[in-house]
Amino acid sequence: MTKRAFDKIAAGLKDAAAFANGTADRSRYRVHVPADVDVKAIRRKLNMAQEHFAGTFGFPLSTVRDWEQGRARPEMTARAYLLVISRNPETVKEALQDAIEAARSWTERQVRGGGLGRLVV
Repeated sequence: MTKRAFDKIAAGLKDAAAFANGTADRSRYRVHVPADVDVKAIRRKLNMAQEHFAGTFGFPLSTVRDWEQGRARPEMTARAYLLVISRNPETVKEALQDAIEAARSWTERQVRGGGLGRLVV
């Protein structure tokens, strides 16, 4: 083995160790998003019907059906989101609920303060 090859391997091991123990510069690393995500398996793991899954996580029902039936594939951002849902569904639900409550609060303040004009229902 050449010195150059050894140095590359040693640098790689050093980087891997830093990443594993949390001291690496994370801005230098990219997130790996797999090319395929099994939407049906994620939904079933959460024991949710298509309608409930779509509504809970903000997907159009038709999109979930297309993904599951192979008529379409989730784009990279959707695949990343689906992975987060798969690993931490309760955290995602909490974050979405917090966003809904913040939007509702903002809307109520605007209506009370006249910022939205007259609200006609």
